[in-house]
Amino acid sequence: MDKTLATNTVKLIKEQSTKRKFKQTFDLILNLKDLDLKKTENQVDLFATLHYSKGKVPKICGFVGAELSDQSKKVFEHTIIADDFSKYAKDKKAVKKLAEEYDFFVAQANIMTQVAASFGRVLGPRAKMPNPKAGCVVPPNANLTVLNERLHNVVRLVAKVQPVVQVPVGSEDMKDDEIADNITTVYNTLEHSLPQGHNNIKNIYLKLTMGKAFRITESGEIYKKEEKTEETLKKGKKK
Repeated sequence: MDKTLATNTVKLIKEQSTKRKFKQTFDLILNLKDLDLKKTENQVDLFATLHYSKGKVPKICGFVGAELSDQSKKVFEHTIIADDFSKYAKDKKAVKKLAEEYDFFVAQANIMTQVAASFGRVLGPRAKMPNPKAGCVVPPNANLTVLNERLHNVVRLVAKVQPVVQVPVGSEDMKDDEIADNITTVYNTLEHSLPQGHNNIKNIYLKLTMGKAFRITESGEIYKKEEKTEETLKKGKKK
């Protein structure tokens, strides 16, 4: 994707957006095509590391042993030590609450079996289990401060049921070129993962939290035309 296209769309949205009493987030929506998502090999599930803030500060929970306990408590919003796992294994509601409250879960590698046994039945179906692809399964001597900083710029691209990927790519107080850079990073990451590359991407939209969606086009001919997105966009979920 040409970064200029993204930059111009960001500028247009800012110019035409209604001012709110809170800081709005830019969401990027990519509708896919010609993908049979019933086949596992066609499903999308990957992570992209942005160069700039995604506009939202993620909440992170650590599952750790004694080696990382002190560090985790200082760095992450919440920490659960291995000795307390048994409490959650018997309380499904408590685990569901964790899944709703936290964006990422980081686990110490040598206790992953215990993590899976105590939290897997809830976090697994919600795609919230500590994921090594995102660097969330760490050794007992890991530097959690560095990981925490990196996860602040990580977004998960998922399309397993509906052919749509929706992720935050910045906030309205960020510079236009920073948001555009995040947009192109997500686009390029997704494009390279698809069987037919850009041919599997039907269209791309950008919107603010409370605003209408604007289509980003390769021709650049409809920058000043607001368009309604398709039904799949409405069903898309932020990751």
